[in-house]
Amino acid sequence: MTTPLLFTLDGNTQLQQGLQTLLHVERGDCLVRHFPDGESYVRVLSDCRARDVIVLCSLSQPDQRALPLFFMTDTLRELGARSVGLVAPYLGYMRQDTRFHPGEAISSQLFARYLSQHIDWLVTVDPHLHRYHALNEIYSVPHHLVHAAPLLATYIAQSVSRPLLIGPDSESEQWVAAVATAADAPFQVLHKTRHGDRDVSVSVPDTERWRAHTPVLVDDIISTGHTLIETIGHLKTAGLRAPVCMAVHGIFADDAQARLLAAGVERVVTCNSIAHATNAIDLGPLLADAVKNLLPSASDSLL
Repeated sequence: MTTPLLFTLDGNTQLQQGLQTLLHVERGDCLVRHFPDGESYVRVLSDCRARDVIVLCSLSQPDQRALPLFFMTDTLRELGARSVGLVAPYLGYMRQDTRFHPGEAISSQLFARYLSQHIDWLVTVDPHLHRYHALNEIYSVPHHLVHAAPLLATYIAQSVSRPLLIGPDSESEQWVAAVATAADAPFQVLHKTRHGDRDVSVSVPDTERWRAHTPVLVDDIISTGHTLIETIGHLKTAGLRAPVCMAVHGIFADDAQARLLAAGVERVVTCNSIAHATNAIDLGPLLADAVKNLLPSASDSLL
């Protein structure tokens, strides 16, 4: 059985190198660029005939990455790949999960339909499942969801003195509670009112009893950071210590990291689902285990 190939389209070389080592796969070489008119150019340089292929591509910028990804996966099939699977640590287009206003596209369903046509299996990390109970409600390919909560809990237990976990909203309560339980730490959940994409107000529960603790703001995604910045202001007003901000996925839109630091956080910590300077938690071992469960040649080449 030939060794699988691992192609990387998102520039996350740290995660790529970790997966290569853990999975004992070969690096696949490709060329992806854009023509002056903005069209995508994709060229597969490695021989993929009769080989299982893994494509690593976090979809944090899906409009920029989806077409090259689709071109890549289809070209791999045309060149004879036995199977093509996707490791997308961050899975984009999950938030628009209903029609909030008349005429809106339910993009999570549409994107899932498109992506499922191009891959044989999918591995992702903590996708935004709010109105969906499971990913198979919209994705039609075999998949494995990696949960980062145990890794966050381990980091908190080892690196934060007397932590108090704080969830951003009621939707996060179950997830934050799981992290807090694993870290053996108390938690509180904020009350959030969203007035628009960049207009969010929050209220913080009674903080008097937590003055000796270090607040740890935990979320699945840091996007614009507006909710976190609003929360940091309330915590400072309440006299609590400078908080630690943690997230599975760090998108950091609108220069969010700089604004979080300016707001007074102690530090910002993310998993390496999206390559960023704040990456302090490695998802590689969990992703590798998930791939082994889905890769057709796992029993021969990986075990």
